[in-house]
Amino acid sequence: MLRNACVGLLLLGVASTAAAQTFPSRPVRLIAPFPAGGGVDIVARQLAQKLTEKWGEQVVVDNRTGATGIIGTELAARATPDGHTLIMGNVATHAVNASLYKKLPYDPVKDFAPITLVARVPEVLVVHPSLAATSVKELIALAAKKSGALTVGSAGYGSPPHLASELFQLLAKVQFVHVPYKGSSPALIDLIGGQINVYFSNILSAVPHVKNGRLRALGVTSVERSQVLAEVPTIAEAGVPKYEEYNWYGMLAPRGVPAPVLSKIHTDVVAALRAPDMEQGLIKDGAEVIANTPQQFAAFMRSEIDKYANVVKQRGMSAQ
Repeated sequence: MLRNACVGLLLLGVASTAAAQTFPSRPVRLIAPFPAGGGVDIVARQLAQKLTEKWGEQVVVDNRTGATGIIGTELAARATPDGHTLIMGNVATHAVNASLYKKLPYDPVKDFAPITLVARVPEVLVVHPSLAATSVKELIALAAKKSGALTVGSAGYGSPPHLASELFQLLAKVQFVHVPYKGSSPALIDLIGGQINVYFSNILSAVPHVKNGRLRALGVTSVERSQVLAEVPTIAEAGVPKYEEYNWYGMLAPRGVPAPVLSKIHTDVVAALRAPDMEQGLIKDGAEVIANTPQQFAAFMRSEIDKYANVVKQRGMSAQ
């Protein structure tokens, strides 16, 4: 029996190694659980192009949107664990949702194998140009004067823009009317159209609209100023001390993918991220490329889950 067990383990190891050598054997689906045009989608498509070139198989970005990323993330968690289905998760899907939803249909830790933290991106506080506020302090004064009349959009309840606005309201002691959307793109469209007043946008999505004057940037959520919006102060230096907020993107696979396959995916994803054209492209868009190990990403994700559990509790937030 012992001999048979050892032979079985040996054969399993050989099979896993062989699977890694032939991976991918067909097109790979990269689930982006948010709408096209948002930060998750932008990063996923850039990475998919690089991996398609590397693997010789098409890496197809599949936008499965809804419920703050829950629909697409659950789909990824239930996929066959062979490496041919991956997901570009973010701070909402794999941190905030864990405490925001009492009955989350997936476990961000137990149901997934972390591959790498792809990038970290600050957000930017943007307003419609018609709003009578050209600075963070003027926005705070206007919000205090209008007391609950200003609207702030989000990419959905519990999304990074929502958490960024909740933290802003907590620290600045102001109150906005929250208007949730099904993703960042619809929120940006309505902000540009003047249907809402304020939005905390991913920098990757907002920069083109700020540059062409359709939106006004008042502050970035990072500790230091962004290279792509160097003229825009941080929210902390503009009048809200200790304010800091980031969105992040990470690639994960369903739990159960053979270790050699995961190792190959990690190696190739990191190489793609470190390719000069892609790395500089993301930096140009305001992102900070991370490309760490699965173990580092797992530890980071656990710390983010704890961090946002505290924010959710303090703000009394919950979702069904």
